[in-house]
Amino acid sequence: MAQHYNTPSAIQIVDFNVFYAQAFYDLNHEWISKYFVMEDADTKSLTDPQDYIINKGGYILMALFNGEPVGTCALLKDGEGVFELAKMAVAPKMQGMKIGKMLGEAALDRARRAGANKVYLVSNRRLQTALSLYERLGFVEVPMPPSIYERADIKMELELK
Repeated sequence: MAQHYNTPSAIQIVDFNVFYAQAFYDLNHEWISKYFVMEDADTKSLTDPQDYIINKGGYILMALFNGEPVGTCALLKDGEGVFELAKMAVAPKMQGMKIGKMLGEAALDRARRAGANKVYLVSNRRLQTALSLYERLGFVEVPMPPSIYERADIKMELELK
């Protein structure tokens, strides 16, 4: 049964289903291609999110505006009690409406309910708007280990209580 989150606007945050697979791909492909280049890890997770993310214990959330997918983010399971927040995207026409914040809060809530004690992410310092959002959500910068993404140059994490 899909989980719906209460939000203070016309935006609904819902669980992924295959109906949203193309939107998950398109929303992420758009921002990645705008700032960077698609990498192998992007292609794998975006073309088969069911197998690459959900079947491995992860989650994908979709933001809907009047039923239309306008944003998304994923939680990739990375061991016991640890998730990676990844593949967060909001359609350009919908940016500035706090959809990223809603997705981030819903993802952290989902991670807590899944028993996580830590959520981390990797990003790029060029993405100042995204980094500001992560800081507002409580993430702090930690040392950056090698990443599967060439573009990743910052790691942030949040200890869940």
